[in-house]
Amino acid sequence: MKQAIIETDVFIVGGGPAGLATGIAARQKGFRVMIADSDRFPIDKTCGEGLMPDGVLALRRLGVVLGPKDAVAFRGVRFLAKESSVGSTFPEGPGFGVRRTTLHRLLVARAEQVGVSIWWKTRVQNLVADGVSLDRQIVRCQWVIGADGLKSRVQQWAGLDGHRYHHRRFGVRRHFKMAPWTDHVEVYLGKDYQIFVTPISPDAICASLTSRDPQLRLEDAVSQLPELAGRLHGAPSITAERGAITVTRSIPAVWRGRIALVGDASGSVDALTGKGLSLAFQQAVCLAEALAKNNLEFYQAAHRRIVRLPMLMSRLMLAMERPEWLRNRALQAMASEPAVFSRLLAIHVGAIPPAALGLKGIFTLGWQFLTV
Repeated sequence: MKQAIIETDVFIVGGGPAGLATGIAARQKGFRVMIADSDRFPIDKTCGEGLMPDGVLALRRLGVVLGPKDAVAFRGVRFLAKESSVGSTFPEGPGFGVRRTTLHRLLVARAEQVGVSIWWKTRVQNLVADGVSLDRQIVRCQWVIGADGLKSRVQQWAGLDGHRYHHRRFGVRRHFKMAPWTDHVEVYLGKDYQIFVTPISPDAICASLTSRDPQLRLEDAVSQLPELAGRLHGAPSITAERGAITVTRSIPAVWRGRIALVGDASGSVDALTGKGLSLAFQQAVCLAEALAKNNLEFYQAAHRRIVRLPMLMSRLMLAMERPEWLRNRALQAMASEPAVFSRLLAIHVGAIPPAALGLKGIFTLGWQFLTV
């Protein structure tokens, strides 16, 4: 049977947040856009469900505004260990805790509103000379975008699957029916693991665990943290435990010819940074601008700039995971200098440049690390 021919300007493989954000941004530049995903709507995924302030701003540029019915604002981040804790508020606007399926619905609605064509349960077979092949169609297009996640087939087809740095850990997530007790994301630091607690509605929280141990489960980890165990005691689960892999990975190039990668397909940072969605939305905006300029070198440079600091933070935070004494001492040092921690958080969310920490801040933090 002869395959039908379809034409578009931008074809995106993957209908998750990264693909949808790229489709919206490309439509805002005037391109015809088609998205295909082999899954069905809505798509859920294991994540901490916290969106940092820089991700909120990027989302607004796409025309997606989180309202009180969709999400819960959080004002900052707090790290807690057995012997100390340190927290700070964001300097420029809140982050939001939002259920992954809710965020997906909002992005799909916005994409459809601006005229993106979305094909669910549609598998892309391969690249062809002037586009992609589906089951019974050939789609001719100017650009092919891989937004198909960590195991990106587009990345492989384009020969972009070499990596410079690769670190893998494991995560699980569960939702509990209870009122949030804080307006911060709380990160509980256990022995070789972390538990993130994010408010996602007035009567629900998301608890997610990350560790190197694929067998560790949330209930077992919580039981080792008396403060968190006390808070969650008796709270009913409203979802089953769901697992995933979290990967820190960079790749040498995010484009070749007329093909570009975005989101986790273009590299990723550990979930410990809380930056996955924020990076994807920022990349989407820059990629659409590069398409409008007909210059994917522009996107490559922007991509490096976007991921440079989060990649560094990911490596530093993972380095402090072991040994435990090093992590505890670093946390105590930051607790002794809360102003320095506040600047570090502001740098992490893109509110101020890294140079704003200054030599004095580095010296002060280093001195506290040596003397606490």
